[in-house]
Amino acid sequence: MAQLVLATDDTGRPEIFSSLQGEGPSAGMPVAFVRLSRCNLACVWCDTAYTWHFDGDDRPHRDGKTFGRKANQVTLDATAVAERILALGQKHLVITGGEPLMQAAALADLLAALPDMEIEIETNGTVKPPSHVDIRVDQYNVSPKLAHSGNAAELALIPERLDDYAADPRAYFKFVIAQASDVDEVLALQARYRFPASRTFLMPEGTDSATLREREEWLAPLCLKHGFRMSDRLHIHLYGDTRGT
Repeated sequence: MAQLVLATDDTGRPEIFSSLQGEGPSAGMPVAFVRLSRCNLACVWCDTAYTWHFDGDDRPHRDGKTFGRKANQVTLDATAVAERILALGQKHLVITGGEPLMQAAALADLLAALPDMEIEIETNGTVKPPSHVDIRVDQYNVSPKLAHSGNAAELALIPERLDDYAADPRAYFKFVIAQASDVDEVLALQARYRFPASRTFLMPEGTDSATLREREEWLAPLCLKHGFRMSDRLHIHLYGDTRGT
């Protein structure tokens, strides 16, 4: 059985937990979460930098903080992960990261052990899901990274991947918006890849309620103007910027 590399919660245990989905089309739904470690991108505002910004990684992050790999990663075989997920008693599983599709081989083993769960994968949209993973996925939450993330476009916006997701009715797009001009970049991507506004969410960047509310005031009219959906970050309002929530 393949092994998965998971992020840890504040106690050092694998970050596997029940909560309400905080973002996107499933917001408010009771779900099980599993957070995998490692990412192929490096967003300067990432709120889960403990999954990738380890000691010795000199890629920029606004907090200027790095994390010990040993204290923030744990490896478990897929069967053990599945057992912990099933013990939570939820019907819907959200697999997040990091970038979970970097661990596709072990992910396939995990999904095979959870045949009755609905599966939602959160991805940055740069990694192609292999067929033995894709066949089990009910929903993709695709979050392409805009210029303000600090990632080079050739790494973060891969045309073949965006074409595939735009054509997949299971895929919803979620863009992190820090300022109104970011929406112009979304519109340019929409014009090129033709993903429908009805499957596109604009979400304010922020890790506290005050910042989210302030940005939602100017983001809501832009969603109305362009026909996009707006996503809040429910978990931030409920639990703050904390692990395992």
